[in-house]
Amino acid sequence: MGIFKGLKPEAVWNYFEEICQVPRPSKKEGKIIAFLLEFGQKNGLETFRDEAGNVLIRKPATMGKENVPTVVLQAHMDMVCEKNSDTVHDFDKDPIIPYIDGEWVKAKGTTLGADDGIGVAACMAILTSKDIQHGPIECLFTVDEETGLTGAFALKPGFISGNILLNLDSEDEGELFIGCAGGIDTVIHLGYETEKLSSNAFAVNIRVKGLQGGHSGDDINKGRGNAIKILNRFVWDLNAKYGVRVASLEGGNLRNAIAREATAVITFDGNQKEQIRADFNVYAAEMENVWHITEPGLQLTMESTELPECVLSAKSNADLLNALYACPHGVFSMSYRMPGLVETSTNLAAVRFIENNTILITTSQRSDLNSEKYNIANMVEAVFKMAGAKVEHGEGYPGWTPNPDSPILKVAVNSYKKLFGKEPVVRSIHAGLECGLFLEKYPRMDMVSFGPTLRGVHSPDEKINIRTVEMWWSHLVDILQSVK
Repeated sequence: MGIFKGLKPEAVWNYFEEICQVPRPSKKEGKIIAFLLEFGQKNGLETFRDEAGNVLIRKPATMGKENVPTVVLQAHMDMVCEKNSDTVHDFDKDPIIPYIDGEWVKAKGTTLGADDGIGVAACMAILTSKDIQHGPIECLFTVDEETGLTGAFALKPGFISGNILLNLDSEDEGELFIGCAGGIDTVIHLGYETEKLSSNAFAVNIRVKGLQGGHSGDDINKGRGNAIKILNRFVWDLNAKYGVRVASLEGGNLRNAIAREATAVITFDGNQKEQIRADFNVYAAEMENVWHITEPGLQLTMESTELPECVLSAKSNADLLNALYACPHGVFSMSYRMPGLVETSTNLAAVRFIENNTILITTSQRSDLNSEKYNIANMVEAVFKMAGAKVEHGEGYPGWTPNPDSPILKVAVNSYKKLFGKEPVVRSIHAGLECGLFLEKYPRMDMVSFGPTLRGVHSPDEKINIRTVEMWWSHLVDILQSVK
């Protein structure tokens, strides 16, 4: 311990370091739930857990602030678990290993979990503070924000009592968020048939790696490559020219992360080796040229490998490659209501060969407009239905409609101007936040979301800017002291 010694605010960084020691994958939050329950009880605070695993810790008002409205501070306790392919790490057991790199805090080979561990740490620091004047505080820690918003969906009316909520899950210091996109998952089960190899077959493993990946909402408009798309494009070209067969094609991981890595094993007539090697060299050079600005770390490799036992039939081969090629990915439309904001997008997140001759393809869609969210989801469905796949949509989650007249927004804006002498940016975000679901359960809730600067979230490149944590903390404290 003591990695963050000297960083300000000391209490926030100390708690964040403790949180890094506690495994907390989405849907496996048992250890972090126990950690928070013990923390609340140890500090003599009212502490509750609901059926879903959400934890609520209450702190009374400081002297003279008893009549100030209750403020809910909210953060999610789970984290995205992504690692580099050469990193050995068990997210169910191993602690995150953070380190300081100049102005940033990063993790060794894995996601850092500052999304939203830093929000949890700030709540804990407020709950144990002795020198901050504030009204009644409720700290709500939700489960499974990253893979299903399960905690927010399960939150029951009456669990929290405050009508002001500060969501601590944003990633750009100096920006106040008053709206977010709604989202839905579209999951595809594509069946396939196999055939035996030809007598003169030769096999290669083609790999795409080194991409930045990132958040499928907040980073979708930053021109980043999708490893599945880059890989499939080349294999599709080879199939059109030589009739190659796919033995496996896999890539990506989480529905809310842009695919960083992908790999395929393909077979072809051994007499075509030199031509395919030449085509690969040309394609690799082309991709380096296409992506050299936004993806300077892109790597494409092709190596010979052992012959697989079987490959996809000609029809299954064509169905998979055509569907992946046609599947939309990225920004679909920009907002006319809020210039510069993505309105609608879709993410081709992951491809996996699973049991029962099935290929599992995971995608997610987001939009500020409910009708457009379903429109882009139906577009993805239509592509895969043409390949004979079974397509299912998740329940989805609502967006959060901006309220520019929000009273807590005015407090937050005035506080920021007083502290830093400049106007904060007030906007909506294309990423999903739990606020839309809170508003369904608590229609009178007045909310704003803000946080320090994070970059590379949902990828092993995740990092948090040290200086902005101190600024964000000062802003949070001043808002609590300014609520009348």
